Amino acid sequence: MSWRKLSSRSVYENDWMEVREDAVINPGGGENLYGWIHFKNRAVAIVPLDEDEHTWLVGQQRYTLGTYSWELPMGGAPLDEEPLAAAKRELKEETGLTAERWTELMRLHTSNSITDELGFVFLAEGLTAGEPEFGDTEDLEIRRLPLREALALIETGDITDAMSVAALLGLAARR
Repeated sequence: MSWRKLSSRSVYENDWMEVREDAVINPGGGENLYGWIHFKNRAVAIVPLDEDEHTWLVGQQRYTLGTYSWELPMGGAPLDEEPLAAAKRELKEETGLTAERWTELMRLHTSNSITDELGFVFLAEGLTAGEPEFGDTEDLEIRRLPLREALALIETGDITDAMSVAALLGLAARR
């Protein structure tokens, strides 16, 4: 048996997301409520990689975690924007970098038990440096480091962002 939706209602909504509560019949046949989040953007993350096998991370204080987070450059792609166009914009905004070559590495669901958010990960190569163009809510620290050191930061727990972990490990598996 699969999930069956009996009814659905919006509990909260803003420009970026909507929280919904659905009355459902679960796969075991029981009735219950299921809360979930619909995002109005897709997530995009970028692994910038130069000819020396160095990548870039951005660090910032994450309100939801109450702690500092090191992660790949990333952001949101409105549903009417191509994910690659958003990735190019986010890379420039957060690091100042532009890239000649782009490869889609993967698509992933960021937390499929509570959200329908779809994420895209791109590899950016042929990099040219420039000035970052931070958004109003961004106060980022930019760090260039060897790819192998970024992978070690996953092992030590210094990178915990799910898209960053998946992207870096996915790239390493291809090399």
